[in-house]
Amino acid sequence: MIAKSAKELIDICNSNNIKLSEYAINREIDEKNISREELFLHMQETLNVMRQAANTGRKKEVYSLSGLIGGDAFKLQKYLESGKSLLGNTAVTAMAMALSSSEVNGSMGKIVACPTAGSCGILPAVILTAGERLGKSDAEMIEGLFAAAAVGMIIGMNATFAGAEGGCQAECGSAAAMASAAVVEMMGGTPEMSLNAGAIVFKNILGLVCDPVAGLVEIPCAKRNVSGAISALSTADLVMAGICSKIPFDDALSAMYKVGIELPASLRETALGGIAITKTGLELKDKVFNNN
Repeated sequence: MIAKSAKELIDICNSNNIKLSEYAINREIDEKNISREELFLHMQETLNVMRQAANTGRKKEVYSLSGLIGGDAFKLQKYLESGKSLLGNTAVTAMAMALSSSEVNGSMGKIVACPTAGSCGILPAVILTAGERLGKSDAEMIEGLFAAAAVGMIIGMNATFAGAEGGCQAECGSAAAMASAAVVEMMGGTPEMSLNAGAIVFKNILGLVCDPVAGLVEIPCAKRNVSGAISALSTADLVMAGICSKIPFDDALSAMYKVGIELPASLRETALGGIAITKTGLELKDKVFNNN
């Protein structure tokens, strides 16, 4: 049975006594007619690319082709190593990983668009950081990715991942919701708890616009990946403490989609509003395209 809503997804998991990850794994096996081993090998390749992108910018300075962003993941890693961090190892590692993937993306390096290139830093940062913190193996982190995919299927069926259609709430919001749900499962939470996490993330990011400077997925996108990663991790802790979302996932997702559709075109990836048309934003655009 294919779940068309979060409620159906929870019901299927509960009735079959399976996790979100197992639901997604079974779907993939059935639809692609491949073995579980082949499926895990493919996802291992995905995890490997994620790990590479999440770590490259922490080891050396990586700059986007436009020159608008770069070097920040390296700075953050050095700051972490200084021992002066307020938030500590888990949070700052995730922040650095999120920035690294965004910088690799801007440099035309290899990333995994999960669910989009603009939000590519969130899911890898969260899964890898949580995996390290929880002592998870690659196989267990791969299950986390499948858990995220299960939630992503529901988002894709009922809303959008595109900033051009739903604003940044649809890109970074979806990535953070998927990531938080995955971490809850990795921490031993139930499918319902995972969907509670996703709902809380959407409520907290509702209305976030897509306003890329110079039309490039760099400013403010890279730092929004940082924010999304922290939102995912902090929300997972909220849920694991026993805190529920008063608004269920399906309702929160519906609200996200409706708000996105209602956003004016200037705030949906056109670079005609928000940060993109501030004085500095326009100056940076001119610098990129040599119009000054």
